[in-house]
Amino acid sequence: MSVHSENKEFKKITTHALLAMKQRGEKISMLTAYDFSMATILDDAGIDILLVGDSASNVMAGHETTLPITLDQMIYHAASVIRAIKRCLVVVDCLSVLTKAIQKKH
Repeated sequence: MSVHSENKEFKKITTHALLAMKQRGEKISMLTAYDFSMATILDDAGIDILLVGDSASNVMAGHETTLPITLDQMIYHAASVIRAIKRCLVVVDCLSVLTKAIQKKH
């Protein structure tokens, strides 16, 4: 997890910042968030990357697999997380949604 300066000025995490951190041998932290409240807590704690995954289907909606989640639901969760953050990079992983879209085209 990145260390904050004492004056509470945070540098926004970007892909360039991650590359620089890796080159300096710094540890990079990544956790999952699906909503505004958790994203706020994790961002304030100094987590570098927040993942919004299609596992929201399991964790937030109680489905047995990730397959039932829709693109609109993923957008909802991603937007909730993005509204909360000031510093961390947000990565959205929705492989099951993309797989369904590709299968529809064939």
